[in-house]
Amino acid sequence: MSSPPFKVIVVGGGPVGLTAAHALHHAGIDFVVLEARDSVVLDQGASLVLGPPSMRVLHQFGLSERLAKIGCEMARNSSFMADGNRFADSRTIPRVFRSKHGTAPVIFHRAQLVEALYDGLPSEAQSRYLLNKKIKSMEVSEAQDGVNVICTDGSTYQGSIVVGADGVHSKTRTLMRDMAMSQDSQQVWKDAADPFPAQYRCMWSSFPRPESVEAGHATDAQSKDMSVMFLAGKERGWIFLYERFPRVITTADSTNAERVRYTEDDMEVFATRFSEFPVTDTLKVKDVYATRLTQGMANLEEGILTRWSWRRIVLMGDACHKFTPNAGRGFSNGIQDVVALCNGLYGMLKSSQGILPDEVTLSNVFDEYQKTRADPLQSDYSQSRHMSRMHAWENKLYYFLARYVMCRAWIITLMLRLTGNGAGAIQKALVLNYILADEPFPALIPWDHPLVVEETKVY
Repeated sequence: MSSPPFKVIVVGGGPVGLTAAHALHHAGIDFVVLEARDSVVLDQGASLVLGPPSMRVLHQFGLSERLAKIGCEMARNSSFMADGNRFADSRTIPRVFRSKHGTAPVIFHRAQLVEALYDGLPSEAQSRYLLNKKIKSMEVSEAQDGVNVICTDGSTYQGSIVVGADGVHSKTRTLMRDMAMSQDSQQVWKDAADPFPAQYRCMWSSFPRPESVEAGHATDAQSKDMSVMFLAGKERGWIFLYERFPRVITTADSTNAERVRYTEDDMEVFATRFSEFPVTDTLKVKDVYATRLTQGMANLEEGILTRWSWRRIVLMGDACHKFTPNAGRGFSNGIQDVVALCNGLYGMLKSSQGILPDEVTLSNVFDEYQKTRADPLQSDYSQSRHMSRMHAWENKLYYFLARYVMCRAWIITLMLRLTGNGAGAIQKALVLNYILADEPFPALIPWDHPLVVEETKVY
């Protein structure tokens, strides 16, 4: 009797889960995506900003034409005081990105990007994306060399591994921790109960892009313990209102009913406190908020999980690392997670000669995946953390950096060229090593992992 094929169960069908679906489909790996919501696309989120490394991976999926229709390259950055005084204004940073890496960061409306990711899947892959599949429990089976995922509707899915791409309040992470704790009470698993404390909260809102604002304009308005970010895309604009808590808030795990949820009334009261903050030279928060189409609010958890895997379960994206969104690095790191893990799975299966991997082999792949991601992830996490605190003038040093150092275009340009958060990190970004594609962004700084159009790699 032949063994069942290697199969991946992806929990969570958001942007990271959809990226995983593309990567697994191209790798020829069987998969199913289990999404708890009743719709692929819900217009509830704000914007997503993707840099050159992310755009290269999505190009490998054949999505460039779709993304060009909905995305908008960043063109200008401005910084304001809360009283409306503009103290920085530059087109230099997008220009440096474009010249060095082939494209400036690209702004998307989240719902449109999710729709493009789903619509870009072949119909056969779309059939493996299942809605209304809320996870109830998981069982790792030694007898079957696999894992079972049980949903609240009574359905059960069997696979070789589970990939948790279900966000910061990950049910997969909670179940993995509970199973690990039942066998091993190491401190690392105790810490996983509350891995992401929050020091800030954020309210976001989308609205039609004001006619007076050029597409691609990004701004921030800074003050003590409060800040505002504004982005203008092709059709929409977005504001992000940040506030620092007096103390660090510890977050409950994903199954705790005490998870903070903000009401519409909460959001309107919160937005009123920011109403006079500028978003451009002529517009304030109250002007764009009055035209809002959607809004949402959440505490901003931060942290990197110590352990990302256990036996046949592995995490990616916000399930194992969470940033403040100021630097726009969350989804981009989720994409790099997908690439690192799927490259490992593809190489493992290519060398297995049809023999299903055991847990020792999987553990090696998972450990290498986390090791590969460790340094670039820490770099982006630090940059996001510092940017949040500079904009909110958390202390005198952050105030000085925000007002007199990081507002200088030439300093940021130099950092982009010389530091780990700049050219060095960008050029080292991973691509899927099993998809042949032309290079969409020929760059002055060569890519460490170039795309190829002919089969030249040996696995």
